[in-house]
Amino acid sequence: MDREWGSKPGSGGAASGQNEAIDRRERLRRLALETIDLAKDPYFMRNHLGSYECKLCLTLHNNEGNYLAHTQGKRHQTNLAKRAAREAKEAVSQPQPLKRKVSVRRTVKIGRPGYRVTKQYDPELQQRSLLFQIEYPEIEDNIKPRHRFMSSYEQKVEPYDKRYQYLLFAAEPYEIIAFKVPSTEVDKSTPKFFSHWDPDSKMFTLQVYFKPTKPEPNKPQSAVGANGLPPPPPPLPQGQPPPPPPSGGLPPPPPPMANNGFRPMPPAPGGFGHPNM
Repeated sequence: MDREWGSKPGSGGAASGQNEAIDRRERLRRLALETIDLAKDPYFMRNHLGSYECKLCLTLHNNEGNYLAHTQGKRHQTNLAKRAAREAKEAVSQPQPLKRKVSVRRTVKIGRPGYRVTKQYDPELQQRSLLFQIEYPEIEDNIKPRHRFMSSYEQKVEPYDKRYQYLLFAAEPYEIIAFKVPSTEVDKSTPKFFSHWDPDSKMFTLQVYFKPTKPEPNKPQSAVGANGLPPPPPPLPQGQPPPPPPSGGLPPPPPPMANNGFRPMPPAPGGFGHPNM
């Protein structure tokens, strides 16, 4: 092989036409794999035998290069055109849902409106309420302010806190303002919950009543006072006073000590004297 025509000493013989064809197909396969992602091809499938199938043309291929060459052939391209024409025909025959077009108003914001919030408490009903008064002196004509409640999980400005919710007010061309209120159920009965827009003074008024919260059963009350310290213990129940001392007064003191440092023995009970030593 080293002495055939076209070869160089030590480099092996010249490649045959079959070897060149194999090298060309391998090179084309690598180039195709760099530009085409077979994982995104809906018709490419690998079977349990290790070969590859085209689900559109139902053809069998030994390797990826053979499948890529098939995709560029006339049969595969014709089947693709037929399927595209059939899908387009079926799409036209189906009724299209009506899409409601909403025109988005684009206005230049002029800042935040002035507001006044008043805290109220009804001792008879034991309910707390808030009175909002928002001023819109430069509001556009034929526009009324709007409001709505927003959960803490809908906003992205502050961390989520289920104890609070937000009350939003909006009116063009002012910016939307929000108030952080307790997440308590709102009493929407007619005499308590009301809103009013005064076009003369350009003031929007909203009153919100909160339903009283019921204490949770079997829950001990908090043992913290107003100053942050625990309350003092309750006083002991007042019983009967201790009995008075005996009428004889205090008991007699012990007898004095003798000269030798010992005290004399007390008399024996029953009036008997000391025994004879």
